[in-house]
Amino acid sequence: MGEILFLAHRMPFPPNRGDKIRSHHLLKALARLGPVHVGTFAETQEDRDHRAELSAIAASSHVADRTRPLVLAGIQAVMSGRPVSLAAFHDRGLQSWVEQTLAANPIDTIVIFSGQMGQYVPDGFDGRVMIDLCDVDSAKFDTYAKAGDMAWINGREGRLLAAEEDRLARRADVTTLVSESEADLLRSRLAPETSAEIRVFGNGVDTHFFDPQADLPSSPIGEAGPNIVFTGQMDYAPNVAAVERFAHGVLPGLAAKYDAHFHIVGRAPTDKVRELGKLPGVTVWGGVPDMRPFLGAATAVVAPLAIARGVQNKVLEAMAMARPVVLSEEAATGIPANDGEHFLIARDDAAMVSRLQDLLDGRLDGRAIGAQARQFVASEMSWEAIYEQVATLVQPDGKNSRAA
Repeated sequence: MGEILFLAHRMPFPPNRGDKIRSHHLLKALARLGPVHVGTFAETQEDRDHRAELSAIAASSHVADRTRPLVLAGIQAVMSGRPVSLAAFHDRGLQSWVEQTLAANPIDTIVIFSGQMGQYVPDGFDGRVMIDLCDVDSAKFDTYAKAGDMAWINGREGRLLAAEEDRLARRADVTTLVSESEADLLRSRLAPETSAEIRVFGNGVDTHFFDPQADLPSSPIGEAGPNIVFTGQMDYAPNVAAVERFAHGVLPGLAAKYDAHFHIVGRAPTDKVRELGKLPGVTVWGGVPDMRPFLGAATAVVAPLAIARGVQNKVLEAMAMARPVVLSEEAATGIPANDGEHFLIARDDAAMVSRLQDLLDGRLDGRAIGAQARQFVASEMSWEAIYEQVATLVQPDGKNSRAA
């Protein structure tokens, strides 16, 4: 095997949000196989501050600043007939770097993380192409449109992204997704004549880092409780909807009996999220340097997502921290754990209130559920196991150029 070109739509450092966690570990897996050249985008100063870490693992790299306003990307997309998602991640400098890197290095494999980056694969490249869509973005936009959320814009995006996903599946030697349900969803949306190899590699969790026995900073939550925690990127629409649902539809059902506190922890909270902090028993923390003290202090962690594509890292991290997790069916998708043993599925708000009451009253043993959750993710969903899967996808012949 020669060298690898890896293109990701967000800087894989620091691994502090769902897509960056997955791309970070995909990059680490690829670096075990051979030299990796990395092209990616930086959106924040935090991203730019981690360029040295990227340089330490990459044979070469190009980090483009993503500064184009979304409105401008939308205008360009409409004028060109492309999805906004592609226009937002098109950069001439990165395109030029890709062309130069392919010309100057013995690259025989291109690995794409996220469908936005498939536009950089040259038509004439005759090596192996792996595209990790992670989940089916077009279906997400379809869901938004059907719910009446900017129906024309999201409907257009869903249609155009579906066509792009079909094109990428035909272009790639292998297209990967995060779960069997996402893989089946993609297969169902491809054109009947499309022939594609679609495979799965799941998300993992770093159980050495997310360890309740680790020496952690003291939690700012304090001892009073019960404390119910939600973690996530808080400008992401499904997360915003989830915390609104919990604050308005679940927390009041606990208030009469328990002095329960709901803690919303994650970067970039929207105005809607910050407004929730005015409600009794709700605290909006915003971005924090380390989620573990918040998870460690949680009586329970909740994930009441109505829209959840792929495998939820927030759920895996809470399970690794041995916390009982109460979650929607959607948030449980892709995690082959058992309801009632490793986590607690609630199919509506009333069921979520009931399961939390069972935990708080001791009818369910939260400590035991948390311990079983940690044991499950440590044995079944470690990143080491995922690395081995990646190797078979990138190198189907099983050869490891580093070991050769």
